[in-house]
Amino acid sequence: MDRLTLIGAAALCLAAMSPAARAQSAGTAAPAPLRETLSLDEGWRFHLGDIPRDSFPGGQGVNLYGPDITYHGAKAGSVWGAAARGYDDSSWKQVNLPHDWVVEQPFDETALKQQGYRPRGIAWYRRTFKQPASDRGKNIELQFDGVATHCTVYFNGTEVCHSWNGYASFHIDVTPMARFGDDLNTIAVRVNADDIEGWWYEGGGIYRHTWLVKRSPVHIVTDGVYANPVKAADGTWTIPAEVTLANTGAAAASAAVDIGVFDAVGKRVASGRSAAVSIVPQGNAVAKVVIPVAAPQLWSVDTPTLYTVRTTVLRDDQPVDSADTTCGFRTIRFDAHKGFFLNGQHVALQGTANHQDHAGVGVAVPDSIWDFRVRKLKEMGSNAYRTAHNPPAKELLDACDRQGMLVMDETRHFNASPEYLQQLAWLVRRDRNHPSVILWSLFNEEGLEINAEGMEIARTMNAVVKQLDPTRPTTGAQNRGQLGPDGKANLHNAAQVLDVVGINYQTDLYDKIRAAYPEKPIVSTEDTSQVMTRGEYAPGANVVTSYDDVFPGWDATSNARNSWEAISKQPSFAGGFSWTGFAYRGEPTPYGWPSVSSHFGALDLCGFPKTEFYVRQALWVKDRPVLTLVPHWNWPGKEGQKVRVLALTNCDAVALSLNGTLISEKPVDPFQMVEWQVPYAPGRLEAVGKKNGREVARFAVETTGEPVAVRLTPDRKALAGDGRDAVPMTVEAIDAQGRPVPTANLPIELELVGPGASIGVGNGDPNSHESEKGNNVTLYNGLAQVILQSRRGDSGRLVLRATSPGLKPSETTIDVNAVPPPPAVPVVAP
Repeated sequence: MDRLTLIGAAALCLAAMSPAARAQSAGTAAPAPLRETLSLDEGWRFHLGDIPRDSFPGGQGVNLYGPDITYHGAKAGSVWGAAARGYDDSSWKQVNLPHDWVVEQPFDETALKQQGYRPRGIAWYRRTFKQPASDRGKNIELQFDGVATHCTVYFNGTEVCHSWNGYASFHIDVTPMARFGDDLNTIAVRVNADDIEGWWYEGGGIYRHTWLVKRSPVHIVTDGVYANPVKAADGTWTIPAEVTLANTGAAAASAAVDIGVFDAVGKRVASGRSAAVSIVPQGNAVAKVVIPVAAPQLWSVDTPTLYTVRTTVLRDDQPVDSADTTCGFRTIRFDAHKGFFLNGQHVALQGTANHQDHAGVGVAVPDSIWDFRVRKLKEMGSNAYRTAHNPPAKELLDACDRQGMLVMDETRHFNASPEYLQQLAWLVRRDRNHPSVILWSLFNEEGLEINAEGMEIARTMNAVVKQLDPTRPTTGAQNRGQLGPDGKANLHNAAQVLDVVGINYQTDLYDKIRAAYPEKPIVSTEDTSQVMTRGEYAPGANVVTSYDDVFPGWDATSNARNSWEAISKQPSFAGGFSWTGFAYRGEPTPYGWPSVSSHFGALDLCGFPKTEFYVRQALWVKDRPVLTLVPHWNWPGKEGQKVRVLALTNCDAVALSLNGTLISEKPVDPFQMVEWQVPYAPGRLEAVGKKNGREVARFAVETTGEPVAVRLTPDRKALAGDGRDAVPMTVEAIDAQGRPVPTANLPIELELVGPGASIGVGNGDPNSHESEKGNNVTLYNGLAQVILQSRRGDSGRLVLRATSPGLKPSETTIDVNAVPPPPAVPVVAP
């Protein structure tokens, strides 16, 4: 969570804000930074396909043996091919990051089914930049937040990094190789997306942010601040801060850290200073200080109050580096008998598991779309998020911190070898300050989870986590093996060595697993596996009806209502995580081709609600009445035929009427709710929800007319002109009375004018093979989505126009507001 940090409380706000935005918020100019964290996202050159190493001789200077790839090409600074300095990439496509090239590819029935039937392959990225001579002597670090899936990075002709995890960030100290003045620095990245790590859509490319960090030789290492608040038995709060310092200078150095704690409005509420530590050249040291904080406001799912910890490195009492870290004050407890407690209050984990792709953009998800996705889940009543099955984007955790979403943070690889333990350690270091993170998940459905080998792997991984974060428990998403053949605890399985027993499915074994682990907390790490196709209520080719009653065969109760009922009847369980919150590409369950996306999800790939969304609302929302009817009421040709109608509600009873005539009033089961078989007649189907005999809610569906117009509805009416902010826009067809037509499946053409771009389109249809890039999209059961993104350093009116043959067009305007551009490395042509 360490990014560009400034001195002075006047510039303080949330860490997610840019330095300029912080200063603007405080009404003051930003002071000079002690470090620079510059975006490298703009101006990359991209080539799809591999390039032979002997296509270009690398290096510079005298070649004693002539240009020979086996000798000269093996020397530092002299790599050959597309990684070489001086390679001509002028014909390559220019792209900005984050970038997923796989989502741009056409569907191919011969491509990997589980990855979504899209070609993957190998590609190259290149970026050049200059550094002023004044940067000499500074520590220079390249940061990659995520590259899918495996990659090799070259800097100035030298191979500097291999990444074998498409979900882990990596940081490269390039200080010795950096060039200054007019001498160009060249980054080249070879990405191999033919290598896969999962059985779902993983995308391909540099799909998360990239950074260039310049800081003092004596500095805080990346992810080097551990400032997770702790509450003592006497009720007092402290932040036992640990700060890892590095020294890339030529001589030993002595340094201390000064820490200030600031509340959400920028008021300094606590501070402390460590003793000085000595750091040898090319070495690290840890400075520690315990900071008491009096009566902090607590972070919770309803009031996610955040604080900022500002850590400043001092040498001879002079500041040389500084970093801001966001934290929250809260306590967590998993109880074997009573479930989960947040700040001493019982909270049932109403969670969803989610992959990381979105309509139109693949895995290259803009920061603001993470906010959108978390907000939609909160709207459904969810309070917990499982990052299935991999480390998430940092920006997702930031959104969860801001919005009060609890997180089960999952690593990708169940592996106790040194390299993979380092990946696990990176995850814990990066994420251990997030108040939203409450649970570390060490695996998902591993074959070895059932035996002594898996138990030993889990024990080793658990030890690594505990060394770095003793405040949060560990679990594993385990779909078998907790019990032995005798129905009692299996003494040689992964659950034995983890803090919380995780259960994937196995609802028929809940009681036995509970009895086998009487003193261990339990959570349903995965349940439900409900499949449905948004807006479909009748059988058809490669569609699943949306009545919450179709699910794969790996669990007998895997619909939303039955799964939550089973969990709710286990009061000692902490709650559960349904599969899934959002639909995702790949793993096209229950069908294969032409289905290219899964039919899982309470929301489709765009974030449009399915029936399960409303089921979850009725089950999870407690502070207001909830009432929804499904299906829609457009059934021409079925007059007089019975239509199955569900009322999804948390009311005690529902009265259903058609065209003003009462059909019946029925009591509501708190889990299964209530349904009718209603002979269809066009008109208005209306439900009245009651509690204790009193009306508390109404909901109606009406038979619409034919579509006459297109309607555009933005999720927000303004964008920041920073080149990153993005907004999803809903596209729908409406009838003459302005009602959405839920059966419309019409082509839409889009035209955009102004300071921004359309970066992707989608419609949530798991069988659609349309391009997700461009100016055309088809409504699927009444809905489609286009994502608009601002242009960096620009402002004005962004006007989107949507047309469809025979319909009145629609036009809407998004205000793009001028903001100081985020600090970035200027693009320099090679």
